[in-house]
Amino acid sequence: MTRRVEIIEVSPRDGIQNERTLLSTAQKVDLIRRAIDAGIGRLEVASFVNPKRVPQMADAEAVMAALPRDGRARYIGLALNRRGYDRAVAAGVDEVNFVVVASETFNQRNQGAAIDATMGQFAEIAEGAAADGVSLGLTIGASFGCPFEGEVPVGRVVDLAARAAALGASEIALADTIGVAAPTDITERVAAVKSAIGGRPLRIHLHNTRNTGIANAYAAVEAGVERIDSSIGGVGGCPFAPAATGNIPTEDLVYMLDRMGVATGVDAAKLIDTATWLEQQLGITAPGMLHKAGLFPPDAKAA
Repeated sequence: MTRRVEIIEVSPRDGIQNERTLLSTAQKVDLIRRAIDAGIGRLEVASFVNPKRVPQMADAEAVMAALPRDGRARYIGLALNRRGYDRAVAAGVDEVNFVVVASETFNQRNQGAAIDATMGQFAEIAEGAAADGVSLGLTIGASFGCPFEGEVPVGRVVDLAARAAALGASEIALADTIGVAAPTDITERVAAVKSAIGGRPLRIHLHNTRNTGIANAYAAVEAGVERIDSSIGGVGGCPFAPAATGNIPTEDLVYMLDRMGVATGVDAAKLIDTATWLEQQLGITAPGMLHKAGLFPPDAKAA
């Protein structure tokens, strides 16, 4: 059987949250529509966070209200606390991605709470998520290293993942928030977490800060991960993590998987067009490579 990997597009959320240029609601909806037209079936479309801290996400409800509801895609909203969860559900998200960070210092800076307090909120929310008809996943931020505390013990990540699974998380994601992992780190931590979560789906979220992101995505696929986050153009970053740069580029990831014979259902050519368009909207040169180099073999019409 052909292997398949699901791409979760995060450019409308993680991709633009650290950019100086604030996109309008219409531009964000256009980005999301373009990603869906390229074959993306799940997207993180907004963060329901304090707009004073992340002004790029101030129009989360307006974005949700303007999105197409034709059944082609599921929309994920990110939440850091109960208020964010309630806002996301009221706005009509299909899924909520809750976040805890695997270091106390970073969790305090990101969410203003201790890890145990954040997990306590997750436990309370998990009780009502099924009644709300919303899938509730948990992302473990800084799963591979913290900008403030350095190395993060594997055991801490495994413990958080096991707690999330016991609380009924629909999906668990390991995030290399600051892009410090090497492929061997991916292999080790994916195996350790898989053994602790009892068959729950595992997702991986990679940043390319130190140019290891695509290699890490390959390692994740080889380790059996079937859900990978990425951002069109490779734009992105965390406002609370010094020097953190963008996610792995969606188009670069899809190209690699296509060449490997791993199915994604995503059209790389359409992603290239969208990456170029997004550069223009943000006024930047996006870090992705495929939209600069082009597909291979080249289109016969362009030869």
